[in-house]
Amino acid sequence: MLGINPVKRRLERGDCVYGILNSVPTPWLVEMLGHAGFDFVVLDMEHLSVNPETVEHMIRAAECADITPLVRVTGVDAGAIQRALDAGAMGVVVPRVESADQAREVVAAARFHPLGRRGITGGRTTGFGRLSLEDYLARANDELLVVLMIESSRGVENIDAIVEVPGVDWILEGAMDLAHNLGVAPDTSHDSVRRPLEKVARSCTRAGRHFCAIPRAKGQYQSWRESGVTTFLVGEDRGILFRRLRELRSSFET
Repeated sequence: MLGINPVKRRLERGDCVYGILNSVPTPWLVEMLGHAGFDFVVLDMEHLSVNPETVEHMIRAAECADITPLVRVTGVDAGAIQRALDAGAMGVVVPRVESADQAREVVAAARFHPLGRRGITGGRTTGFGRLSLEDYLARANDELLVVLMIESSRGVENIDAIVEVPGVDWILEGAMDLAHNLGVAPDTSHDSVRRPLEKVARSCTRAGRHFCAIPRAKGQYQSWRESGVTTFLVGEDRGILFRRLRELRSSFET
């Protein structure tokens, strides 16, 4: 049953929140991430072939471990957005948003009337009827997060209009895709990438939206904190696990 979103409450108190991108699609790992102390997890359906039943189980695991589950869908797709939220996700992450019109499409798919056009269903999000539809509609519009990814120069150019769209909560940076778009990949620290992301962060601040940063290099986290950023995606579980396992194996070589 849809409950209160603890990530939103922490941000309202002025706390920092830390999330991780899940690329090892198993409920067991999602539960572990929650017990490890992460505030939110992004379940990736953009780059992974994860079946809907597994996603539901991963969302249940997140609920058990008190970690807010967000689902990254494949793009501006109303059907995919609705299915993720109907499965119990506490929000959606939508990649490759480049205009205010696309942002409005996302909000329309993710929010109920009067904020959007999302269709209503029962099931696990209402506790199979324990939560009245009236209460569920109001709670969903208040608690679910709409997170848009900016991953291109066009998205950066239109960021001021994008962040002004009612119903948008966070902007998540996509420095690697932006670097590809600008022809400087894989250098995400290049000035042509860094400066646009700083522009995006400033636009978020002016509009009262949260900018979610992904620190990739030494000093980036502290720099973002000094600029007022409080929302962080700290990495991807697959890469972190591989590096730690390789380090462990290497430590036993003579």
